[in-house]
Amino acid sequence: MSSKTALVTGATGLLGRQVVKAFKDGNWCVRGTRYSRAADESSIFKVDLLKDDQVAAVLDKVKPQVVVHCAANRFPDVCDKDPRAARAINVEATKMLASLCAPRDIFLIYISTDYVFPGRPGEAPYEADAKPEPTNLYGQTKLDGERAVLGEYQEAEKAGLGVVLRVPVLYGNAEFPAESAVNILMDTVYRAQEPGAKIKMDHWALRYPTNTEDVGRVCRDIAAKYLDSDDPSKLPYILQFSSEDKYTKYEICQVFGEIMGMSIAAIEPNTEGNDPNASVQRPYDCHLSTKALKDIGIDVSTQDFVGWWRWHVKAYRK
Repeated sequence: MSSKTALVTGATGLLGRQVVKAFKDGNWCVRGTRYSRAADESSIFKVDLLKDDQVAAVLDKVKPQVVVHCAANRFPDVCDKDPRAARAINVEATKMLASLCAPRDIFLIYISTDYVFPGRPGEAPYEADAKPEPTNLYGQTKLDGERAVLGEYQEAEKAGLGVVLRVPVLYGNAEFPAESAVNILMDTVYRAQEPGAKIKMDHWALRYPTNTEDVGRVCRDIAAKYLDSDDPSKLPYILQFSSEDKYTKYEICQVFGEIMGMSIAAIEPNTEGNDPNASVQRPYDCHLSTKALKDIGIDVSTQDFVGWWRWHVKAYRK
């Protein structure tokens, strides 16, 4: 059995599944936590991340060298509808997890988001040390989670063992399309084939869809880099990973339509940007610089967006 053990929170989710796979592929012993989703594997434990006794118990049972914290409320509209629940999982559970990992000398990777930045035209790409300024509650809760992790490790005098990894919108192998804000657009293209369909689609905000397999690999490489370091406190505390593929949601629909051989004539591009009266304001362009990862020798290559979908689209044919 491998002497290296990783624990992945949210292990049954869109990203968590690929993080688990990446560590297994690297010959790690991998365990995971889940809450609401079923899991057949005995290596996935049901844990309420808001209860410190349950979290402490799984840490002491698994004894991981690394925890990758994927569990989150990651949909901006859902966060806005229930701010208390969003803060509970994105901030309070994160702070508590960090407070339990730090004194156990566990390396913690906290998955954050590009939405910590305002995304004003002309500002991107954002370096890891750029000033955060979230435009919505989701981004604010993830930023607060970042600060909680770094703060707990600083307080425990374990700086460098707790790091932040920001990523943009994700896509990949999904159990159902709504798991991903990208995958769900395939359903939109199908709906556009219905008689009388008329769908407005954002053609303003720029997005950089990044594959969950690539994020999983990067998490594993970060873990290896920091655990092998004689002094991880000299390595960056905030890292960023992103594809360079750039699309609006409407352009993603165009790609899917072309791949599937379907017309998107019923999908109307909306270039108006944010409705000033909308409760959730989305950034225009939050493209993340990957310089901090490159500087420490981490491979930041990504799968080609169109190529991946051409290969995997058979799973979406109906």
